[in-house]
Amino acid sequence: MSFEENNWRLIKDTKKGKFCFLIGVNNWAIELQKHEFELLYKLLIKLNNQLLEIKDELMDEEFINLEIEQLPWYAELEGKKYGWNLRLIFESSEQTRSFEMYWPIPIAENLFYEIKKMWESMD
Repeated sequence: MSFEENNWRLIKDTKKGKFCFLIGVNNWAIELQKHEFELLYKLLIKLNNQLLEIKDELMDEEFINLEIEQLPWYAELEGKKYGWNLRLIFESSEQTRSFEMYWPIPIAENLFYEIKKMWESMD
């Protein structure tokens, strides 16, 4: 299963073994394990719920900044009501690797919804 748009891609390939999810934006890509992808999904849902709670109270041009830490992930959403970017940091509890991702406007929202659809369609 894969989704590819201008400047981003999301791929699930269980034949790859341990690192079966790939997220790529612009000129970089990272492979995730299933449990890392699941934790990212849960973090993004939590962040989206926070955004939905305040969205109706925001003026169109009002700047927002939301931060969530849910180990091993940290997420920071910045932008406005109808367009935001997302910075994600992963710190492995196994001390195997750490990385940072940046999803610019409008990639962030599109990629979020595709990750949500991908995870919820599994099983």
